[in-house]
Amino acid sequence: MTQTCPECEGPVQLAEPVRLSEISQCPDCSSELEVTGLAPVTLALAPEIEEDWGE
Repeated sequence: MTQTCPECEGPVQLAEPVRLSEISQCPDCSSELEVTGLAPVTLALAPEIEEDWGE
């Protein structure tokens, strides 16, 4: 299944079955993308992982 990257609008190939919260990477701009919806399948930029210093 192919979707459009929300950052650069390039094609992003997703492996089926697509799962909610799955993380993929755009081959064009290297953005990490998260599946945010299944009907229809939608992609959004994945949240950046913040460091947890044990606080």
